[in-house]
Amino acid sequence: MTLGPLDFVYCPSRDAAGDLAHWTERLGAEPVFAIERFDTRVACVDPGIGPAVLFAEHLEGDRPVLLYRVDDLTATTEQLRQRGVEVGETFEFPYGEGAELTNPGPQRVAVYARTRADRGDSLRGRRDF
Repeated sequence: MTLGPLDFVYCPSRDAAGDLAHWTERLGAEPVFAIERFDTRVACVDPGIGPAVLFAEHLEGDRPVLLYRVDDLTATTEQLRQRGVEVGETFEFPYGEGAELTNPGPQRVAVYARTRADRGDSLRGRRDF
């Protein structure tokens, strides 16, 4: 078992609109979406090369989460547990379901299965803010 591609860097944000503006207007990233739902805002940008960057006002902490795609979330998390990795609660986001992993260092890593790519892709171009 290996982790799949690093699809997203999931960043906590105090101001998703401000982060979106900075990354698109100053850093040259392409806006993907900016949604406001369930009393929070999430924006996504495509920096061109590498993973998409998500700015989420609901994400706790100050460190980003590296979000790796896997084919089967259940099988992957079971294999990780067998290797001694502590697997946190599952979470949902537009592209599928994931789980954050506990690491000995300060890094935040999660795995997810892309089970709802159509829903995630349908957000492309949406601008609520």
